[in-house]
Amino acid sequence: MRIVIVEDNDSLASGIAHRLRDLGHAVDVLNDGEDGDAYLASEGGDLVILDINLPGMSGLEILRGMRARHDPTPVLMLTARTDTSDKVEGLDMGADDYLVKPFEMEELEARIRALLRRRGVTQSPIQSIGALDFDVGARVLRAKGEVIGLRRRELAAFECLLERKGRLVPKSVLIDQMYGVGADVDDKVVEAPISRLRKKLAGYDVTIKAARGLGYLMEDTE
Repeated sequence: MRIVIVEDNDSLASGIAHRLRDLGHAVDVLNDGEDGDAYLASEGGDLVILDINLPGMSGLEILRGMRARHDPTPVLMLTARTDTSDKVEGLDMGADDYLVKPFEMEELEARIRALLRRRGVTQSPIQSIGALDFDVGARVLRAKGEVIGLRRRELAAFECLLERKGRLVPKSVLIDQMYGVGADVDDKVVEAPISRLRKKLAGYDVTIKAARGLGYLMEDTE
């Protein structure tokens, strides 16, 4: 999943980003409210972690703009405030959850898992391709009930390809999903994870085709 963090506390934003990347998510970090608003309007993500107190533009203003654009992306609000009225205002504007600083990373991870599970329910909690079943919320891939272990880059690539099943996915899109938007990496970095992923999916009626110089396509072979 691609997670966008809009938080002006550099150390906190870096800590959250590091933890989420270790879990296999692609993470983009913005430290200014106006930059965050512009980024979400143009790029978006699968989930947003949004601080209320931001320079340039408040988190509540950003949230109001997202919902005015009919952007349904799940939003987890962060704040140092404990006033109930602030929580109510954020939730009434369309926030999906609220976390008061300071917090434990384990709690943040649990809230994120819950939000991603809810997002999965609106699509389908289980996505199938070939002989594989993918639990969207838990981010677990299974074949006949057995878990297929994927490294974090492989998992990010699989999610990206599955979401666009049957369509060509440009390398640039895969890089954004695997490394975060704007990552300064060569497009060849996707080749090794895709090669490993192909081997792990072999025998499960799934194929990943390459369009030289363009990208990849995943589809059923049943």
